[in-house]
Amino acid sequence: MESQSVRPYLRERAWPVLPKGRNAAPRQFVFESQRERMLEAIALVVAEKGYAAATVADVIARAGVSRKTFYEQFANKEACFLAAYDTGVRLLISAVEAAIEEAPDWLEAMRAGTSRYLESLSANPAFARTFLVEILAAGPTALERRAAVHRRFAELHANSHSAARETVALPAVPRATHRAAVGAINELVTDHLVNRGADSLPALLGELLEIQLALYTGASTAGVAGLPDA
Repeated sequence: MESQSVRPYLRERAWPVLPKGRNAAPRQFVFESQRERMLEAIALVVAEKGYAAATVADVIARAGVSRKTFYEQFANKEACFLAAYDTGVRLLISAVEAAIEEAPDWLEAMRAGTSRYLESLSANPAFARTFLVEILAAGPTALERRAAVHRRFAELHANSHSAARETVALPAVPRATHRAAVGAINELVTDHLVNRGADSLPALLGELLEIQLALYTGASTAGVAGLPDA
């Protein structure tokens, strides 16, 4: 049975030497292998040194590829970093969505999705730092990607809440509540990662569930404030 967390593609490992000559690997396989190595390398280097201090030279040394190979696939350090971010995000969101879909009811879906999120980041500490911390230092394009990811997670929250209201008497909430939930989770997870490390991130599960339940099951204040319901 496969792990329920994101595939640990960002974990450091020894890379095999690809065959040459008559027994050479197909070009597409070589391309994909080199790309994966560089994505992993930049996540590891950035996690260790920070985005600003990381260099292309660091990446190619860690990945075991040439400078020519790097620039055949990426225009610069930023392009490689964003590709690693996008790849990790895609895996992370897919893992969370799968956990939610497998849950028997809305409460278990909330628990399962949050647990999968924490477990996935814990299993991939280099990506966790890239995803939560170093993305903030990578420039305006990176910040736009981050905002889009937060909107995607807010959409997941909104869809789960909407589905739950079909079977449970939950109140409507303002649309901003879903983004607020994502922001609160992000803040607490980032603080924990920076100050305590990735290994113990799953210990945040109870606290994050309490926050979500408080936001989604409390009485709606939209009418009092004169705001439209979600």
